Amino acid sequence: MSTGRTMPSLCFVIPYFGRWPFWMPFFLAGCRANPTVDWLLFSDCGPLQDCPSNVRVIETSYAAYCDRVSARLGIDFHPSNPYKLCDLKPALGYIHEAELATYDFWAFGDLDLVFGDLRAYFHEERLAGKDVFSTHERRISGHCCLLRNTQELRELFLQMKDWRIRLAMDRHEGLDEGAFSRIFIRRKNWPRPLARLFWRLNPWYRRAEFIEAYSTPDAKVPWVDGSRNFPARWFWRDGVLTNDRDGGRTFPYVHFLVWKGLAWKQLSESVFATYPSLAREPAWQVSAQGFEPLVTRAGET
Repeated sequence: MSTGRTMPSLCFVIPYFGRWPFWMPFFLAGCRANPTVDWLLFSDCGPLQDCPSNVRVIETSYAAYCDRVSARLGIDFHPSNPYKLCDLKPALGYIHEAELATYDFWAFGDLDLVFGDLRAYFHEERLAGKDVFSTHERRISGHCCLLRNTQELRELFLQMKDWRIRLAMDRHEGLDEGAFSRIFIRRKNWPRPLARLFWRLNPWYRRAEFIEAYSTPDAKVPWVDGSRNFPARWFWRDGVLTNDRDGGRTFPYVHFLVWKGLAWKQLSESVFATYPSLAREPAWQVSAQGFEPLVTRAGET
């Protein structure tokens, strides 16, 4: 039954330079299946083939983008490696204030994700309760973090210690999951009950949601039951994401950070040769063996 209210609008902002990763058709499939969410990509990688209407690529050179950042932040931001752009994530709402003017929320993230049903996770009631949404329990999730689009939240990065100096450095500083996290959470290595009590004294922590979404298999965070028994295969069916470990539980996305590499790329490309339109199929799977057609086994949903 409809509430009669408009769903909060949301836009991801991602600057990316160099060359589109080979898995972009699968990234775009997840975007296409979330038509009420937008993505704004700043890039010199060229047009995206079969790009859905909710993904907009703003073509710009890396040098021109760095010039824009430098002018907006009042610093000299011209790093030699585009990976340094990760440090900009908390500031992207401020840098791109004009492009985000019509949105209720903005988000920063990465491209090494396959999205499930984002609106089922970031639903209207959830977004009404807080101003910042991290999908990790003890830090800001650099690969997916939502912020309410207000001046206060766009300028929150200004509270990062030594932000001008650290952004102007050529090396990557990990500000998104480090300095920005510390605005909300400190003493995160304390015992959990004591840490949580300390965190609640911070008004910024009370305005944020830190809930583990269990999105990154084979990484540092233990799985749902606290074990290191991670899902091996993830199933994407018409925009809904499940796995071979957690029954019918659905997930907002899977972050394949640990899997990606040359061998993984070669495994996937060998499948693409046989199934060139796999990403446009209504169902497929992803694992440490790459992207493959979906073949369910006994006991999997």
